[in-house]
Amino acid sequence: MAKVLIADDSRVFVQLLTGWLQELGLEVVATFDAVQAWVTAIRTQPNTIILDISMPGGSGIEVLKRLKSSTKTQHIPVLVISGNAGPETRDLVKRLGAAELLEKPLNCDALCALVSQLVVPPPNK
Repeated sequence: MAKVLIADDSRVFVQLLTGWLQELGLEVVATFDAVQAWVTAIRTQPNTIILDISMPGGSGIEVLKRLKSSTKTQHIPVLVISGNAGPETRDLVKRLGAAELLEKPLNCDALCALVSQLVVPPPNK
């Protein structure tokens, strides 16, 4: 079963996303701050990470940098979410290696379609 790590400080939002993703047949691991997100990504090696930009314990941007600079996690697709991201933030997260940036409030269909694409392992070359 594919595993998705959600890193967001809103427990209500995490519950909502968890329900959507479990309906897709995905296992969900939740964290609520930047430190937990980093440690959990290393330990659990999820297939995809949904990462909020604004969290306690450090920013999602810093977590993204760490994820993409570590050989243990650089291969994991990261979907960044934000409640107030402008074009500069979108450009930054893409340059840092995020698969996409979605703005809150999220559309269930759009999020689920994107996550479904990201959890599929790339074909062997």
